[in-house]
Amino acid sequence: MHYFILALKKYAVFSGRSRRAEYWYFTLFSYILGFVIGSIETFIYGLDSEAFVTPGLFISLAMVVPGIAVGVRRLHDVDKSGWWMLLWFVLIIGWIPLFVWAVKVGTIGSNRFGDDPKQEEHGTQESVDPDPPHPHLDIPESDPK
Repeated sequence: MHYFILALKKYAVFSGRSRRAEYWYFTLFSYILGFVIGSIETFIYGLDSEAFVTPGLFISLAMVVPGIAVGVRRLHDVDKSGWWMLLWFVLIIGWIPLFVWAVKVGTIGSNRFGDDPKQEEHGTQESVDPDPPHPHLDIPESDPK
């Protein structure tokens, strides 16, 4: 939920980078919210209702801009231009590279779009060292004295 709120706080920020977690949690909670609102509207208005302007329509429209923004920042994390989001309009064929880039690990360290979000957020060496040592394998041997 933290990443969903974070994406909403960056409502129209198209610069910088977003972690995979931010992108996927935003997507997950957007779909869950849409499902819940759609279910409530179906219960209230019925299946054969002619109601066109509903609260769900406004919520869906409100999620468009942050959805595009978090997608652009996710592309920036894998060192791709945000203009690649236009592939969304190329049905199915265009969605494949967008999906691959969305699941791909981001660029380690800084790239042309900004600093590594993993490094900024946690201050760990997680994204700096791609092959960190295992903590249990580096146990110093005890002195037999």
